[in-house]
Amino acid sequence: MDKVKVGIIGTGNVGTDLLIKVQRSKIMECSIFTGVNPDSEGMKRAESMGVETSAESIKAIENNPRCCDIVFDATSAAIHLRHAPVLKALGKYAIDLTPSQYGRMCVPVINIAECMDESNVNLISCGGQTAVPIAHAIMKAHPETQYIEVVSSMSSMSAGPGTRENIDEFTHITKDAIISFTGVPKAKSIIILNPAEPPVLMNNTIYAKIEKPRMGELTSAITEIASRIQKYVPGYNVALGPVFENGRVTTMVKVVGLGDYLPKYSGNLDIITCAAVNVAEEYAKRKILSHGGENG
Repeated sequence: MDKVKVGIIGTGNVGTDLLIKVQRSKIMECSIFTGVNPDSEGMKRAESMGVETSAESIKAIENNPRCCDIVFDATSAAIHLRHAPVLKALGKYAIDLTPSQYGRMCVPVINIAECMDESNVNLISCGGQTAVPIAHAIMKAHPETQYIEVVSSMSSMSAGPGTRENIDEFTHITKDAIISFTGVPKAKSIIILNPAEPPVLMNNTIYAKIEKPRMGELTSAITEIASRIQKYVPGYNVALGPVFENGRVTTMVKVVGLGDYLPKYSGNLDIITCAAVNVAEEYAKRKILSHGGENG
């Protein structure tokens, strides 16, 4: 079976981790790994894996549009806003790993099916991928909830230039995603970069104001959605709760990375690359089935 070809724009830590995950896929392969720094560690890793590389960024795909069907953008929010219309004109299925707020917001465990017919999907933020499903489960059990707050804490060692450049976008899009996916009237998102040594694991705390929670129902809903996420993010774990105190339900989630290229404490980045591969593989499966039908 021919594998579906994908391109990766961005040869930093996220792009390189994504490359390793893509090359492990049974139905996808990376046909172009492109960025702007020919001497980056990511470029060297891709070359050692026999993957074609380029220092022409998106131009490499523009110059050879048949090189891939799916494109991952692991650059920055500002850069993706320039890339998105180009990729759309080329007819590529774009998966945006930046908080650009350009395409359809996607949390695979919630709306992956609806994202298959889009030309551009946005993976929100690490906080969005971690906390939105919990907020979604809370609102299913208690739709009367009026306020949800998310505090995302991660090691400063796992926050590279792209993450730091997009801090404002991170908080805004995470808050917007909580409201959009759950319907809660009010939400807030906070991010903390923890400088502790040794580096701490990614931790997300989700607070919800609920006067009389049905804890059994909440626990079941949160456990069920967490188990579904673990199918594509193995290191996703509910570390605490839900617990109820003083009119507030608290749930804590930790994410341990797979350690493919990024260290295991970089769960904040790993959850984005895992989600990206999950979306891409679903799209690739549909493309293979479609081509099989045409050939048949």
